[in-house]
Amino acid sequence: MRIIFFGTPYFAIPSLKALLESEEEITAVVTQTDKKAGRSRIFQPSPVKQLATSSGIKILQPANIKDFSFLNELTAIKPDMIVVVAYGKILPQQILKLPPFGCINVHASLLPKYRGAAPIQWAIINGEGLTGITTMLMDEGLDTGDILLQEKTEITDEDNAETLSKKLSETGALLLIETIKGLKDGSVKPAPQEGIPSYAPPLKKEDGKIDWSKSAKEIFNLVRGLYPWPCAYCYLNKERIKIIRVRALEGTGIPRRIERARKGELVVGTVKGLISIIELQPEGKRTMSAVSFLQGRRLEEGVFFNEP
Repeated sequence: MRIIFFGTPYFAIPSLKALLESEEEITAVVTQTDKKAGRSRIFQPSPVKQLATSSGIKILQPANIKDFSFLNELTAIKPDMIVVVAYGKILPQQILKLPPFGCINVHASLLPKYRGAAPIQWAIINGEGLTGITTMLMDEGLDTGDILLQEKTEITDEDNAETLSKKLSETGALLLIETIKGLKDGSVKPAPQEGIPSYAPPLKKEDGKIDWSKSAKEIFNLVRGLYPWPCAYCYLNKERIKIIRVRALEGTGIPRRIERARKGELVVGTVKGLISIIELQPEGKRTMSAVSFLQGRRLEEGVFFNEP
């Protein structure tokens, strides 16, 4: 089967590798244009482009996926199927109707829950205990197409968005291959989505601001869900501090107030329970443990995290 693969970030890499190792023919890879990254602001290729380059696959990077020359190039390839894994743009109808087997999407949630751009992060932020992968026959809506296959994955307290993304990307690769085989032999049939949909909008940096009037459990989930980007943050003496890893504790305290700052413990009060900060990153500095942070500062108990 002739397949065009659409994908951009690391999440898409296991799926592309699985296709390259399968019996299918990957005729081209479509990925987003190179972006500036790092302090030097040098243009960097996407992870998918890097893998496609090393594998000798034709690479397409349209600035506008509705451009006629790009659409003509896709048409000339004559794909039997298009596979989309975290490409980052909504495909127009001209592309959706192009391949006979349709456009197959690997989505990191159990649809119709968490349609949208950031399903992994919002599932953790909202305290879900279960998520998964859905392979879907794409339509023009936002993750509204018919379901092909689903696989459940547990979310543990040790998971953050980075670790859960890795697990789901690997599950997605396996489910993608199973889906393609099932479509070819007729054992997989599209089925309409059932249930009440929920949404996972794109994340913004300001989503990371910690609201200390929430419970310790909610803040714990926020910190996990926003690592490694954009990261939860707060202010201490008007200095912005990223909060990398925390633990929720039983106990009472005053929201925003530092209840303990001794013996390597940095504990903050919330409206319900306490937050023990384990790792953090002061502005302009490296990530460090609470122990190192306290050793470098004379931080008194009773001080409040404040506004900028």
